[in-house]
Formats: sequence, C-alpha cells, structure tokens
Amino acid sequence: MRILFVTSTRVGDAVLSSGLLSYLIDSYPGARITIACGPAAADLFRSVPGLERLIVLEKMIGSLHWLRLWVLCVGIWWDLVVDLRNAPLTYFLPASTQRHLRRNQKLEHRLIQISSVLGLETNPPRPRLWVSEADLISATKLIPEGAPVLAIGPTANWRAKTWRADRFADLALKITGPGGIFPGGRVALFGRDDERPGVMELIEALPKDRCLDLIGKPDLLQIYACLQRCEIYVGNDSGLMHMAAAAGIPTLGLFGPSREELYGPWGINCGHVRTPQTFDSIHPEGFDHLTSDSLMDGLMVETVEEAVENIWRRKREEIE
Repeated sequence: MRILFVTSTRVGDAVLSSGLLSYLIDSYPGARITIACGPAAADLFRSVPGLERLIVLEKMIGSLHWLRLWVLCVGIWWDLVVDLRNAPLTYFLPASTQRHLRRNQKLEHRLIQISSVLGLETNPPRPRLWVSEADLISATKLIPEGAPVLAIGPTANWRAKTWRADRFADLALKITGPGGIFPGGRVALFGRDDERPGVMELIEALPKDRCLDLIGKPDLLQIYACLQRCEIYVGNDSGLMHMAAAAGIPTLGLFGPSREELYGPWGINCGHVRTPQTFDSIHPEGFDHLTSDSLMDGLMVETVEEAVENIWRRKREEIE
C-alpha cells in the first residue's frame, strides 16, 4: 500500500491535517507513505510511522513546484492520493483512488474541511504529531522536572494578530504569582528567533529563575515534545497554538482579526477568547495584514486570565 499525502506549507494547517494522516496510518497498517509539504512544515512529519519519502516543495515561479512534484511521483503507482492542496497536476498521477480537497466557502472549522476529503467531517480525527526518542530527551533537558510550566506563544505570522508583549507579561505574572493557579510556576516562551525583538519586554519582565526562554532554540518536533511537558498554553492564533492543542494540553487561543470559527484550537480542554470587536468590525479601512500594528488591544488581561482559569478548572474536574 503506497499513499501520497499532499498537505500545507503553513504550520497551522499542516498540524490540523495530521489527524487525517493518523487516520490513514491506523486504517492501512504497514502502508508506505510519501508526504509533500512546504518547507516551513516539513519538520513536523520527519517521524511519521511508515514514512518512505518527505518531499519539500519550495515555491517556484509559475507554480513549477507542482510540476516538480508530478515529475517525482509520476513513476509510481499510488494506491491512494490525498491532496489537500488540490494541485491540478496530481489529478494526472497514476493511482487507484484519489481524494482532493476542493475550495470550501462554508464558515466551518478548517479541521472539518480537511476531514471531509475522506468523509470524516462528522467525527474529525484529532490532530497529533509523532516524535522520536531523541526529541523527548531534548525536551527533558529544555524543560527539566520542577514547578508547573505555563507555555506562552506571544508571536504570530502577522503583527495584527499579536497581543502585546506587556499584556502577556502581566498575564504570566498573575498566573504564576501568589493567588494564581500556578504560584511559583515557570513560564516557557516559544517562537522563532527572528521574532525575539518583539517579545523582549515579556522576557525582561519575567523572573530569570522561572523563565524558560525557548525562542529560536528547538525545532518543531522538539517544541511539540516540550509542549507536552507544560500544564497549559496561551497564545495568539498561530501554528504554535495548533501544536499545543495537538500535544493534548489545555490550550487557549487569542483572536481578533482572524476567525476563531475557522481556526480555533481543536482538542480536549481547548478554548478561545477574542477582542470585543467582531471579526467583521475589527479591521480598519485600508487594512493591510503585512503592515498593520496589533488589533488586539481591546482584549484585556483580566478576560484572558479568567478564560485560563476556566479551562484549567475544567481540566481539574475531569481528573477528579
């Protein structure tokens, strides 16, 4: 059994597609799997069971990357092709069965859209990732045993979606301070190295002996293994948020100029809060997501703190 699985170039969408991939692995034991995705998401799939080949699709002029994929795959007879990008040339690959995710205008969660390609939209398979023993060992070194860890993802792929660093700092100090749900707890910060300048105010506000600064350090699967060692995650709408939800920890996503109906964190004990402004009213005239400053200022620290406490309370009630 040979399966070609074509998924996203973006980390968040790639994570959401991992549940469908897990379903295929469980449904076809021993299948040899080829995964094609963009470079940003490629590391997510390096430890997939049955992985035969990982094709990294660097974007090319004139969409020639799809021609490259066809050239690499046309010489193989595929038992199943699942294409979540609906690339035209994959229709011409030799295959027993093909499933393509076509454009969907419905306002429904992206995971439901992805799951519909195999008719699983009524019971979407929950995202999950696979890590190696080396990743787990690295995570224990980066987050050693000790006080509970609040994970924070203070960045996003465009600035308008980012809650300001000083508010993340206030939130972290409340949650890990006296009277918080994790008094004396540690705070782990996640993000890319090039995002560090935008969160220095947060880094400098945290007690150095309780701040686990992981910005720019681990790769994606090490991040995932680190998230599994945290108690709860709070962050902007980003790929990191979806990784935290897939890791199975309580996850709170912060939303403003993006739609929680489409991209809210999916999983057990996940939730979201948004600005008082609706998605339709929050964007200023002439909005440009590449240049706009944060549109998240309407979201108060107290609102986020209450949401964190509610998610944690639900988690504790499940355990008890």
